Formats: sequence, structure tokens, C-alpha cells
Amino acid sequence: MTTITVSNNEKIPASNALTNTGAIYYKDATELAALIRTRELSSREVVQAHLDRIGAVNPQINAVVTLMANDALRSADAADKAVADGAALGPLHGVPFSIKDALDTAGVLTQRGSRLFAGNIPEKDATAVARFKAAGGIPLMKSNLPEFSGWTESDNRVTGRTNNPWNLERTPGGSSGGESAALAAGMSPIGIGSDVMISVRGPAAFTGIAALKATHGRVPYTGHYPSIISHWWHVGPMARTVGDVALGYSILKGPDGIDGYAIHSRDAEPDRARIAHQPIRVGWVSDAAFGPVDPEITATVAAAAARLAGLGCVVEEVTLPFLGDPFGTLATLVYGEIVPSIKALAAGREGELHAVGAGIIGMSDPSFVGFAAAHAQAETLRSAFAGYFQKYDVLLTPVNPMTATPHGALELVVNGVKVPWTHVLAATSPFNLTGLPALSVPYGFSSEKLPIGIQLVAKWLDEATILRLGAMLERRGGLDDRHPVI
Repeated sequence: MTTITVSNNEKIPASNALTNTGAIYYKDATELAALIRTRELSSREVVQAHLDRIGAVNPQINAVVTLMANDALRSADAADKAVADGAALGPLHGVPFSIKDALDTAGVLTQRGSRLFAGNIPEKDATAVARFKAAGGIPLMKSNLPEFSGWTESDNRVTGRTNNPWNLERTPGGSSGGESAALAAGMSPIGIGSDVMISVRGPAAFTGIAALKATHGRVPYTGHYPSIISHWWHVGPMARTVGDVALGYSILKGPDGIDGYAIHSRDAEPDRARIAHQPIRVGWVSDAAFGPVDPEITATVAAAAARLAGLGCVVEEVTLPFLGDPFGTLATLVYGEIVPSIKALAAGREGELHAVGAGIIGMSDPSFVGFAAAHAQAETLRSAFAGYFQKYDVLLTPVNPMTATPHGALELVVNGVKVPWTHVLAATSPFNLTGLPALSVPYGFSSEKLPIGIQLVAKWLDEATILRLGAMLERRGGLDDRHPVI
């Protein structure tokens, strides 16, 4: 396990705020912003409580890779002065937030989980970071990830391995695993992650938090590495509640004039709005599309479907016979685009790579025929889902086919069937391949005392519907108000 890097070589300030402030570190970002605005809490108290929490639990979890402690406290004091002066306040005013280390932060280490970027300090913030700051948020920390954000476990040769706060022998997932672990353990109230196949939703489910992969292009990708595969990447909000994720999304969405895929206006709506008072039509599926799936997870998805029916939705079990092999298709496209770039970047420094990076440069370039076939398969799947959303408004699925896996597991047994580690991507990769919005909702709790998430998917540009349903469902399947015991 590595130590935290502190921005500008500053020391972490100490105080007794942890004991004095109780569970400030488990309050929602939305609630914290309201308490700061009404002066029931100061921003300094909030920031210090999170710094104390980091000091208490991060040595076991290793989610924090760069801590902006003194800068955050100075910003907190400025935020408190703005409240006292009656200044206009943004929706995150005075609230600390965390940032996956794949996103650029001006003047702050951004090492991307790779020795090839050790000591890298960007000059400009990523668009997502700049937007949280403009909303009054205070950057607190950068979080851990796999090298180049390229694996489902957050481990690398620069900042080490992150542990799941629910069980330190399990992974919090990847590539936004440091972010999910930090949020679940109360080290940050809200954060920014990113997702190319699973990377905000999977870690969220493994750690019992919420995360949104919005429609591709809804949130600008500007300032995220690697830029070469921006067609498949999504930057998105992560938090312990769906309400906070909705707040983060409201801040992040909209074009920035730089990302050529971020072309949707902030208020863009889906092609065909539902008629007022028409019930929401939900299809749900587990094993039939993504099997094998842990029976407890399938039961959890079925229970969530029943709860939606009880809330007045029209709910049916579906099969998705058109699904094909979305992970294989997406892997061909993503790695076909990134492999030449990483090979060029690592030339002469191959020995510095983690196993993730070494695996990437060891791949062969796909044939033109194979690459073209993958593109055709992606377009076919998009069309099939367009047809699905003519009949249904929402698709309910598992997030991961299993709960948080042991560190380094390359083969798993799920419902009595041996599967490779890539099976964890079965239920998330279709929605990166198609660009559909998908929300990971904290919902159930397993017999192993691990969180179980459910995934809600909607038609393009209809994030509002899944955020609404997610808020009605979150933690209602047995997760309740549990937090990691650490």
C-alpha cells in the first residue's frame, strides 16, 4: 500500500473534528450544501471532517492518491466568507468533492495510474472538474484507478491497490474503483468518475453507491485520458445517493465547445416523450440475457421489478435475444483504437508498465475486416435497442453478475459456472457500445454482507426517467442505511 501524495508537499492538518462533528462525512452533498448555505455548518467544518475521515480509514483502503488538504481548507474559508457576505452561491457551494485521477486538475498531480505519467501536473482542469468548481465545489482529493483506466480492478505501479471498504479482501472494481471506495467509506460526499465498459456503474454496485453513465455526449469528455477512445468514454457523477448523482449530472451536462461529441443542449429531451400520466413501461432481465448471474442478484433484480410494479409501472420480464456479444464487440473497437497509441507512448519504457499496460501493448492490432465487423455489430445493437424502446421506457438489469470479487481473480464461479473475469462486464458494456444512459442504483445486501446494485437503462437523452425511478428504489432492497464497517 502506498502513502497519500499531498498537493504542493503540504501536511494534512489535524484536528478533533471527527469526534466533534459525528457523521458529517456521511451526509449527502445536497444536505451539506443546504447546511452550509444556512450557516448550520461551516464549509471548514465539512472539509475538516472529511480530512479526518481520510486520515482514519484511507490507510486500510488506499483510495486517495493526491490530497489537496490545505488548498481545500483555504477554499472552505473563502466559501464561508461568501456565505457571510450574502454572495450568490452555487449548488455545491462549500462542499468538497473527489476526482478520478484520469481527469486533469490544474496544478495538481494527475498520474493516470501509470509510471509513464509519474509527476504529471496539468495546466488546465478537465471540463467536468471546472464545472464542479464553478458550482462552488471544493476539490479535495484525486482517487485511485488502474493504469490507463484499463481494468476492472483499481491497481497500478504508482499508487498501489485499492481495497473495498465492505471487505478489504475484495476489490471495489475499476476503473473508478478508488472513487467508489472513497465515497462509500465517507471520505468524500460526491465525485467525478468515468466509464468505458463498466467503470462508474460496476464500482458503484461493488461498494453500495450510485453512479450515472449518461447518454454519450451529454457530459463533455474534455481533459480525460486517454482521449483517443472518446467515442466510447463517458464522464459521470458518483455519490452515495441518486439525488446527489442527479445534482452532479445537472452541473456536468451540456456542451463545452471543445468535445465534438458533446453536442446535446443541456435541456435536450428524448425523441418521443411519454403521454402525461401514462405508466412507465419497464422490461427486466437477468440470467436470460447476462447469465450466469448470482442467484441473489437475480432475486434482487426481480424484487426491484416487483417494487416498480407496486409503484404503478407496467412491468414485464424480457429476454433481449438481439444482444449478441457486446463485450467482445466493444473490446475489439476500444482496444483496436487504443493499442497503437499506448504502444507509441510506452516505446522504450515498456518495463515500467503494470500488467494492465503490458497486456495492452501485447495485443495484436485487429484486422480491418474484424474492426469493420465490430462497427457493424455495434450499429445493429443500437438499432435493436431503438426498437426495444419503442415498446418500453426502461430496462432493469443487474449491474454486475456477481458481488465484489476477490482481488486479482481471473476466473470466477457464478451460479456454479466457471467464467473468466471479463464476465463482470456482461451487463454494462452493451450500454457503452450503444451510448444509452444507464444508472447504477444501490439496492440490496447479500448473504456475504456485500452490496448489490441494480441497473436502470433508458432511451437516449432520457436520464430524467431513470433518475426518478432510481430515487424511488435506492436502498429499498435490503441495503437500507448500512455503511461499511471500517
